[in-house]
Amino acid sequence: MEQSENKPAWWKEAIVYQIYPRSFQDSNEDGIGDLRGIISRLDYVKSLGVNVIWLNPICASPNDDNGYDISDYRQIMGDFGTMEDFDLLLKEIHARNMRLVLDLVVNHSSDEHPWFREARTSRSNAYYSYYHWWPVEQGRPPLRLSFFDEKGDAWRYNPRTKSYYLHYFSRKQPDLNWENPKVRQEMYAMMKFWLEKGIDGFRMDSISYISKDIDFPEIDQTQYPGIFEYYAQGPRLHEYLHEMNRTVWSKYDIMTVGEGSGETADQLALFVEPDREELNMLYGFGPAQVRNTTKPDSPYTGIPYSLIALKKMFTLWDQAVGKGWPSIYLGNHDQPRMLSRFGNDSAEYREISAKMLATFLLTMRGTPYWYAGDEIGMSNIKFKCIEDYNDINTKNLYKQIEEKGGNISAFLEEQKQIARDNARTPFQWDKSLYAGFSAVKPWLKVNPDYGQVNVEVQEKAPLSVLNYFRKLVKIRQSYTTLIYGKYVLLDPANKKVYAYLREKEREKFLITLNFSPKTAYITPGMDLRKARMILSNYEERKEKNVCRRIKLRPYEANIWKWEEAD
Repeated sequence: MEQSENKPAWWKEAIVYQIYPRSFQDSNEDGIGDLRGIISRLDYVKSLGVNVIWLNPICASPNDDNGYDISDYRQIMGDFGTMEDFDLLLKEIHARNMRLVLDLVVNHSSDEHPWFREARTSRSNAYYSYYHWWPVEQGRPPLRLSFFDEKGDAWRYNPRTKSYYLHYFSRKQPDLNWENPKVRQEMYAMMKFWLEKGIDGFRMDSISYISKDIDFPEIDQTQYPGIFEYYAQGPRLHEYLHEMNRTVWSKYDIMTVGEGSGETADQLALFVEPDREELNMLYGFGPAQVRNTTKPDSPYTGIPYSLIALKKMFTLWDQAVGKGWPSIYLGNHDQPRMLSRFGNDSAEYREISAKMLATFLLTMRGTPYWYAGDEIGMSNIKFKCIEDYNDINTKNLYKQIEEKGGNISAFLEEQKQIARDNARTPFQWDKSLYAGFSAVKPWLKVNPDYGQVNVEVQEKAPLSVLNYFRKLVKIRQSYTTLIYGKYVLLDPANKKVYAYLREKEREKFLITLNFSPKTAYITPGMDLRKARMILSNYEERKEKNVCRRIKLRPYEANIWKWEEAD
């Protein structure tokens, strides 16, 4: 599908900086990051050049899943502070000409939410219908699997009602019944509550799961081998998203982005085509799927996954938005650190590959989502024992494998690469004890490399990953072509290099990225004698033989610019 001429919008021009509040800055010496801590670091965030902050959940929660189990949608989690702290945070963000987007968790609540506490007391309770239940007289519930439950079953028995409640995630996260119009109206009123406070949008967690087939037919596992895909195909999903837009979002100038778990490229336009009036953007799990499931294109590339598949995936999603708008990311709180996953966290290549990945994210078409800490090259902590982990997903998977007599050592080795806690370690501010995050022992261990990898060190180093990131941000914001320009993939069969053009009217950019720890070559098929290199992650780059083949050193990234297209 042809890329459309997109109407300008502030959220298309934004660079979104994701903050995991628990891990950013502790202000009251309890080892947990909080809102006052974020306020104290806003000048740093502003110095990066980013213009939107996305906060992971801050609502009241018993923290079974670090805030994604909400017990009160209109209160602040005690660990993070008070509503007065939030109001001050919002005021200070806006005073710096930045915007704030909150995580919206509406597929499920906490089992400690007043609604569920009431619902589980009696089938005749008014809140019983706020959740999904399967009465015992109908026999065992049909197969549904849970992402986080240690037993793997998404149905949990409730003795007082003699029925099972549905929980796609933890047993402490019962799924809300969106088929009940009262639930939807409660959710819309809650959204308005936050929007009236002045926030600038929502990132919607697991939004593709809110619609359920309430007959709960048996799953044909030959047709749906993955539960992500099955759960994402609820019959009324788009009806609900359109209703949300019409009832709430259309009344405000906001950004809406959904986590499209289980969605594929051919479904993307249904969410983001402007005429459908649903979401501004949707992101899927494509990067993680490529990294986890594909084999190297060649044993000689040094890349542990298929770069060809990664290029194909990003290109397909770029085309699939139709007249909508793409989102771009490589890491977040649900993924390990992007440096360890897509770059190289060895001492030799950490800085150069971190810069290469930043070049990719900030030159692609679409709104980039940047995870806090990646701008200094934070990497996976790679815990050695289960006691170091906090994440419910890792701990419950460990229990499952242990009960089945599985290979615990292999599991722990795998978690060093893929566990979510790799991205949740405290932010590394300086060389002091606990990396300047807290004066006391943090809720999660600090990465031992914090003495070398921290903001204080990199602020003073002109060629640091941090200062390279700032240069990239300025370049992106200086040229609208790098925002609205067309994206054209070059040399798709190249096993080491990701190269593409960004074009708009008479301006053109060539981006060449070596994803490999080995020397690579690219023949862009154009005369570069009229181009100039405006940025390279190798500062001593010499422009030789630029009219033909380009030689790229390990993890080398270059941006070339034409003043006019040929």
